[in-house]
Amino acid sequence: MIQHISDSTVLHNGVKMPWLGLGVWKTKDGDEVIQSVKTAIQAGYRSIDTAAAYNNEAGVGAGIKEGGAAREELFITTKVWNADQGYDSTLRAFEESRRKLDLEVIDLYLIHWPVQGKYKDTWRALEKLYKDGAVRAIGVSNFQVHHLEELLAGSEVVPMVNQVECHPRLTQQELRSFCAAHRIQLEAWSPLMQGNLDIPVLTELAAKYGKSAAQIILRWDLQNGIVTIPKSVTEARIRENGNIFDFSLSEEDIAKLDALNENHRFGPDPDNFNF
Repeated sequence: MIQHISDSTVLHNGVKMPWLGLGVWKTKDGDEVIQSVKTAIQAGYRSIDTAAAYNNEAGVGAGIKEGGAAREELFITTKVWNADQGYDSTLRAFEESRRKLDLEVIDLYLIHWPVQGKYKDTWRALEKLYKDGAVRAIGVSNFQVHHLEELLAGSEVVPMVNQVECHPRLTQQELRSFCAAHRIQLEAWSPLMQGNLDIPVLTELAAKYGKSAAQIILRWDLQNGIVTIPKSVTEARIRENGNIFDFSLSEEDIAKLDALNENHRFGPDPDNFNF
């Protein structure tokens, strides 16, 4: 039972990863991202998710320092961007991310998108970083089942995490089953459907549990074994998103949310993404 903001899942290599993190996609570098990260850490969050492509790694690094938590308590994720994929270029991109974040070791390094013809070489670079101890865990983002099958075929290390768009309107059931079978932790980006929360079932459950629609979805993530990283720059919202550990959804209500699935994406389709 997940009952505290610092509760973690254990990845298949034994590393602990918090169930809840702060996403910083589209959060501006400088004051905005520094304040968001600082607020989240002071509200009890221990996981921060950024990416080279977000252009805010330096601000995330500053926010981590100002947040006041011990480095070993934190779990920091970043990602290699598509233009940097390939073996040597990924190693260079990693050094740049590490410099901007001002961190010796990154907790989780992900391939941002499955760029055809490149992601296997990129994965070899991640395997090297992992073996060298520069990262504590490695994984992928936006990989469908067929991408994962291709990656697993020639890899020494099974990805620890697959971060994908996932929410009640895109429940990713087939992908979740595949990941579970291979002990790959699924993580949800855009868990709050980019703010499209005006759905009768959500309104009904929010009233029933005395929570917001966002809190209902985030709790649904946790009870489905999905790591979740809601993004916000508002202090009240960051705190609200973290306040999901004092209630549980019934199995019947989880089923109601599962039934909202329409395979509807708010973000790009990994198979038809303009790389």
